[in-house]
Amino acid sequence: MPQITIDYAAPLAASFDRHAFGLELHAITECTIGASVAACKTRFRRIEESVIADGDGSVDMVHIEVAVLSGRTQDAKTELARAVLDLARDRVRPAPGRRLDLSVHIADMDRQVYVAHQEDARGQGVPA
Repeated sequence: MPQITIDYAAPLAASFDRHAFGLELHAITECTIGASVAACKTRFRRIEESVIADGDGSVDMVHIEVAVLSGRTQDAKTELARAVLDLARDRVRPAPGRRLDLSVHIADMDRQVYVAHQEDARGQGVPA
């Protein structure tokens, strides 16, 4: 936890350093809401097709969803959202002749019903 999902438009694939972005995002999450880097899990999903605005095809999007355990203040979640958007503005650039649409959503996961399990190569459970 946090569970982070980043949807990004296919035309950004060549220029978007996803690994570096994920590592920076984990550090920001630790600094803003106190979640440990070791607990962060980020997955990237390439968007092959989308329709944005009038559908002229010149807009690429990146949408970042950060799901965190419930109980954090609204101020902390707002700070995280702004920091994540700033990171995206700094690290993701539109291709020449294209526009970029960036968005961030911070979602709560109910602590009472979130469960996780990790295991090693031998099938032994390890602390999550």
